[in-house]
Amino acid sequence: MYLRFTQRTNADGSVVRYVALAHNRRVDGKIKPDVLMNLGRVDRLDVGGLLGLAASIRKHFGGGPDHPGDGEDAVEVGQHAGSTPIEVVDSRPIGAVWLLEGLWRQLAVASAIKKAADGRRFTTNMERVLFALVANRAIAPMSKLSAAEWASQDVIIGDLAVMDDDQAYRAMDLLVEADTQGEVQEAVFFAVAHLLNLEVDLLFFDTTSTYFERDEEEAGEQAFRTYGKSKDHRDDLPQIVIGLAVTREGIPVRVWCWPGHTNDQSVLAEVKDDMRAWKLGRVITVVDRGFSSAENLAYLRRAGGHYVAGMRMRDGGALVEQALSRQGRYQQVRDNLRVKEVRIDGAGDVRFIICHNPDQQQRDRQHREQAITRIEAELERIKAQRAREAGRELSATARDRAEAAHVRAECALRDHPTLKRWIRQQKNGRLVIDRAKVKAEERLDGKYLLATSDPDISTEDAALGYKNLLEAERGFRDMKSELLLRPVFHRLEHRIRAHVLICWLALLLTRVAERGCGQRWPRINRELSRLSQVTLAGPAGTVVHTTPLRPAQRAIYQALSITPPARVSVFEPA
Repeated sequence: MYLRFTQRTNADGSVVRYVALAHNRRVDGKIKPDVLMNLGRVDRLDVGGLLGLAASIRKHFGGGPDHPGDGEDAVEVGQHAGSTPIEVVDSRPIGAVWLLEGLWRQLAVASAIKKAADGRRFTTNMERVLFALVANRAIAPMSKLSAAEWASQDVIIGDLAVMDDDQAYRAMDLLVEADTQGEVQEAVFFAVAHLLNLEVDLLFFDTTSTYFERDEEEAGEQAFRTYGKSKDHRDDLPQIVIGLAVTREGIPVRVWCWPGHTNDQSVLAEVKDDMRAWKLGRVITVVDRGFSSAENLAYLRRAGGHYVAGMRMRDGGALVEQALSRQGRYQQVRDNLRVKEVRIDGAGDVRFIICHNPDQQQRDRQHREQAITRIEAELERIKAQRAREAGRELSATARDRAEAAHVRAECALRDHPTLKRWIRQQKNGRLVIDRAKVKAEERLDGKYLLATSDPDISTEDAALGYKNLLEAERGFRDMKSELLLRPVFHRLEHRIRAHVLICWLALLLTRVAERGCGQRWPRINRELSRLSQVTLAGPAGTVVHTTPLRPAQRAIYQALSITPPARVSVFEPA
């Protein structure tokens, strides 16, 4: 870093010299100067202040062989310059927030929020507050009250010096109001699709649920937090249902919220209509077995749409029996995936594809054998205990008590969440292993059945596309674990919807970052959080300085086409 002098000649022949703070960087093998800050005209410069600041920096950080370092020499320089030691008055991490800020503007989220806020008068820039909430959710998720403190004191949010929880709630209300018909999500998605050149020929949809730590559900026709089938195995708590559509790259497209008692089969029509309004062109919707009812699949074919859907195999039925009985040779798609297309009578133009995973077949067999061994051991234990007690002289009360204990053990085994599928109860009440069920399951090891209405998609693309449905599940998993979708600290429906939208925006930014630099977000966040902005102050002035970029940090910014923070952002002579 050095002082760079330039000059210009006026019309009257006088020469004016200017000075700037600059450093050299190598571009395509050549050294080019990079101006960090213009200091103004040389004849108007506070040279004494600069000398005092330089001496203070040398005293604090030391110098080279030609400059004083730590110790008495540095003190003498400071005294000679008429300055006292420089002081670090503030230090905050800036790297991760700076990255999210760049993506926030690239994806046009800022413009969409500002457009929604047109005509409104706020004392605080609500778009800045919303960005702070989204950044907090991605970097260090916490409650909105704590997020306001975090944005004010722990990090640096551009154009937002301070914020409080009231501003956070007003910003959340604005977000929900602006996204009533998905306008914000639509504008953001098309910006992402244009920026990343996304392929939206396959659209993956799935649902999950999130629960609330309260004992009772809401009452009334408009109840939102209600009891339902929990995918988190918390049927004892009220919940809401969340739907998520993603691209094959895992980029979230849109999010939905429904009351907790909503059934998966009842939401697909709404999802189809909402996405059709976006006019995405020819789209194949990929759904899991929970959405593969005949009504849903027929609805997905409206207006020329198509689907790839997983079919229920363990429910049995003529469809599965026909598919498994069809002869044919499997086609190798991947090392652990083989596919075979089969024709089924009466299916019309719907194509069916059997997928076989040899690795999964081995795992299914191993899990089943372990379960059968466990059941056999438990049944043998109960039988042996009965036999021992039959040979003992017990009172009627003791015998009834012992038999009740055996019945409880059998009931616990019969109702076990994973073992009960292999057990059959006889007419006398005794439990036995359902050998017919075991034999039927052997035919399904490592296999799953797909149905598609698209006549052009290949069996390989259909199978691989269905496997990409895991991206939607990964999105839910990251929202719950890394972005801390729950616990939800809100009770009003519109605030809950705003919270889900903020989590969706955070997931969008993190997915774009992951796709751009090829690393998982926790690793990106950890690396960039080591980049800090330090404020140095003394009698000579104030300098806001960023710690040097590490190679890994520079590579992340370059991969996402984001300019890193300037080394010196503020220089104010006293």
